[in-house]
Amino acid sequence: MLEIFIALAGVPAGIWLYLLLFRGAFWRERPDASAPASCDSPAPEIVAVVPARNEAGVVGNVVSALLGQDYPGLVTVILVDDNSTDGTGREAAEAARVILASGSQNRFRLVAGKKLATGWTGKLWAVHQGLAEAQRVAPKARYVLLTDADILHAPDSLISLVTRAEDGRFNLVSLMARLRTDTFAEKALIPAYIFFFQKLYPFAWVRDPKHKLGAAAGGCMLVRASALKEIGGIAAIRGALIDDCALGRAIKKTGPIWLGLASNVSSLRGYPAWGDIWNLIARSAFTQLNHSTLLLIGSVLGMVLTYLLPPLLTISGAPGIRPLGIIAWAMMVFAYLPTLANYQRSPLWEPFLPLVAGYYTLATIASAWRYWRGKGGQWKGRAQAENVKHAKGRGDAKGAA
Repeated sequence: MLEIFIALAGVPAGIWLYLLLFRGAFWRERPDASAPASCDSPAPEIVAVVPARNEAGVVGNVVSALLGQDYPGLVTVILVDDNSTDGTGREAAEAARVILASGSQNRFRLVAGKKLATGWTGKLWAVHQGLAEAQRVAPKARYVLLTDADILHAPDSLISLVTRAEDGRFNLVSLMARLRTDTFAEKALIPAYIFFFQKLYPFAWVRDPKHKLGAAAGGCMLVRASALKEIGGIAAIRGALIDDCALGRAIKKTGPIWLGLASNVSSLRGYPAWGDIWNLIARSAFTQLNHSTLLLIGSVLGMVLTYLLPPLLTISGAPGIRPLGIIAWAMMVFAYLPTLANYQRSPLWEPFLPLVAGYYTLATIASAWRYWRGKGGQWKGRAQAENVKHAKGRGDAKGAA
């Protein structure tokens, strides 16, 4: 019987051995700083599409940064004001007026968003309208930058993105924006959010043309316009709640893509309270599991075995079991260290990853509960999962395009 318990106790260590050696070295990712800030002349034209819903306070800085890029080609910024109630559109237009008055050769367009169409998520419906305007005002743009209204691009952001896309002939280049870690809750939970994302979508696998895994980070996605057209435009993923990864999968079918951590793209919006991060997870975690109860059970069991069981094993008095718990916990700490270093967090946070994982597990269960109650995919006051589910049930999602 003891041998059986020892074998079970060895499961977490086996899981971490696999994660360290055979999961695309996800834990070793570093912020990207290798793309040279140069571009052949003439530089390809870019059109940036920015969906914005109630982003007053940050959207002005975002627009200013995009229009003020150190980029030797034409940049057109299209901001879609998605039925905001806080003056988002006015703030964006004023920021653009100031930048363009200073002599910038770039262009700005403000689009008033239409009422959300059935079968679409709010963000993708706004992007769809922005792309329609892009086709009208910048039909020759080689690249489309899909970025959020709370994402700040450093002056060299566009030239770095385009250089990487051109040199590697990538159809999509995406960067996971650097998230804020100002409050105690953010310091405790945000690095783990990045860690879990990297584990779920190992960047090396995404970048490998021979691997079928496709993914992207929605805050910063530079897409080759021809590839976007080839998949049928953003309408091809109109109902996707995890739209960035859906787009990454779709674009990868047209050619190679690239995903990395950003050094010059950052988020202006934080998640300062514990509840903010809880809602961030609960909004889409069950969607990631394809709304499957079996996958939810498997995910919870996997989190327990991977993160929660190792520290429990270390307090076991049974011979042979405690060392296995210590080994598993040590491998977990070792894997988490680079992510903490990327966010300049103290290594003292490492042993608490099991507690953080427990928090994420409970939020994942809450995500399923919200979906079952018809409140899945909550974002900016919209229960988007319900909107998409009803459209599929009536079979009218196609007509919304």
